[in-house]
Amino acid sequence: MAKPVHSMIRVLEEERSVDFYRRAFGLEIKDKLEFDGFALIYLRHPTESEFEVELTVNYDQTAPYDLGNGYGHLAVTVDDLEAEHARMKAEGLSVGDLKDFPYKGQPFARFFFATDPDGYKIEVIARGGRFL
Repeated sequence: MAKPVHSMIRVLEEERSVDFYRRAFGLEIKDKLEFDGFALIYLRHPTESEFEVELTVNYDQTAPYDLGNGYGHLAVTVDDLEAEHARMKAEGLSVGDLKDFPYKGQPFARFFFATDPDGYKIEVIARGGRFL
């Protein structure tokens, strides 16, 4: 059976991206591998999950990446959505409004989106229901 282990995104500035994911989601560097021309940085939460975000830094990249229209978002769950929203706003991070998302007239999800320094969207969902 396949086990998801990471999702990779390309980022322009390593320090800026590592700082965002640390402050926004508590992710820490688990591994950093340097190659000729690029580095792979694996970020993981120390207690919540073994799933990692892999940041790829191409040293010759000087302009922001074109995210195109194929990328959707990463998603994380939190116990207290309102508190996390307020905390990220206080950190000066880019966050959208809190949203309720019903399905067939019933509550399905409550969430907001945070946007990292490269423009990637991360959906922050209240833990519960199918989002444990």
